[in-house]
Amino acid sequence: MSARILVVDDIEANVRLLEAKLSAEYYQVSTASDGPTALAMAASDLPDIILLDVMMPGMDGFTVCKKLKEDPVTRHIPVVLVTALDGRADRIQGLEAGASDFLTKPIDDVMLFARVRSLTRLKLVIDELRQREASGRRMGVIAGAASRLDGLGGRILIIDDNERQAQRIAAELSIEHRPVVESDPDKARISAGGPVDLVIINGAAKRFDGLRFAASLRSTERTRHLPVLAMVDPDDRQRMVKALEIGVNDILPRPIDPQELAARVKTQIQRKRYTDYLRNNLDHSLELAVTDQLTGLHNRRYMTGQLDSLVQRSTLGGDPVAALLIDIDHFKKINDTFGHDVGDEVLREFALRLASNVRAIDLPCRYGGEEFTVIMPDTQLEDAMRIAERIRMHVAGSPFRVAQGRELLTVTISIGVSATLGEHDSPEALLKRADEGVYEAKASGRNAVVARVA
Repeated sequence: MSARILVVDDIEANVRLLEAKLSAEYYQVSTASDGPTALAMAASDLPDIILLDVMMPGMDGFTVCKKLKEDPVTRHIPVVLVTALDGRADRIQGLEAGASDFLTKPIDDVMLFARVRSLTRLKLVIDELRQREASGRRMGVIAGAASRLDGLGGRILIIDDNERQAQRIAAELSIEHRPVVESDPDKARISAGGPVDLVIINGAAKRFDGLRFAASLRSTERTRHLPVLAMVDPDDRQRMVKALEIGVNDILPRPIDPQELAARVKTQIQRKRYTDYLRNNLDHSLELAVTDQLTGLHNRRYMTGQLDSLVQRSTLGGDPVAALLIDIDHFKKINDTFGHDVGDEVLREFALRLASNVRAIDLPCRYGGEEFTVIMPDTQLEDAMRIAERIRMHVAGSPFRVAQGRELLTVTISIGVSATLGEHDSPEALLKRADEGVYEAKASGRNAVVARVA
């Protein structure tokens, strides 16, 4: 899995060494020698990962990282700080500036590539979600800004067989979050499937395999995107690399430093809320793409796709398909007399009555304007006629209360009914026959159901 990596360091030898290592693994590498250049390149090139030296003249790496995270254009790009410093205060400062992790000079190649691969996987997911959200915004089906994208108040599941360590972590986190401790991996697996923002696992647990548990979270659909922090001894290089390879989001070095714990937890929860926001927007945009916003019924686009597959199955010897095409009588007169607001009320009320008078397997849709369809799988023409008559009677049988209850309108409908004829039928022919039935119902005085066989 390749990626575009921006290497930032004021010492040319360091830049060339990293560039050579990454290029040998087929990563695309660009370089910058100072903070301002790095900021400009990040905004214009949008790399997948930034490897950023801390000790640079003028603008140091902490400042550059903070500016990257403050800019909406670059805040989603993972930043790994590369430093000769290995002090607690420097790690905390970097995490609070928004860094994803640290690499200490001299750089361990195995850790370098493990971290790069891990962050590349994460970046690919976020990029795909962001692109889909952007498409939704261009189509006008996504609007508004994200809410609650901070990293506080998270629901955290701590899985650890070391009770003293787990309780100490829970006590630290309870200041700003809602932690729960679980020592039984079977019970923890159930809890992880609930409303959890972050899982912290003891990667060196004695009574269960913490990394195997983390791997099981990644292989289960419901928990696949749940962020995981693994507590690992920093000297256990092999376990740290394996944790990153199986999909652990971040490593929490032992012994646990409270401030570093708080910073890493905040980063992971903030990232989860952002990706949840993107996924929810995507789900919403997909729903809007197939739903009529006024009535809540499926739209013509969705109906067409479903009808095509049902009719194709029917022509190959499957169950028959029936279609109702429904037109609200004198709807233009309603709009002209009472206004479009009342017309919209009539459409919404009709959609409710329609949906409540068809079967669970039927597909009621708004076809366009005041026209509606019902696609009816496994339905003979006679059965479709009976259901159509029930809909007609329910609509005409009681007036529509509109204009905030001030007006009562008698509404009637004309319905055309058709059903598939055999192997040479088509969706277009099925709907055309139903449409002819509507015209015949209107010509005969409206408020009628007419079936067309051919």
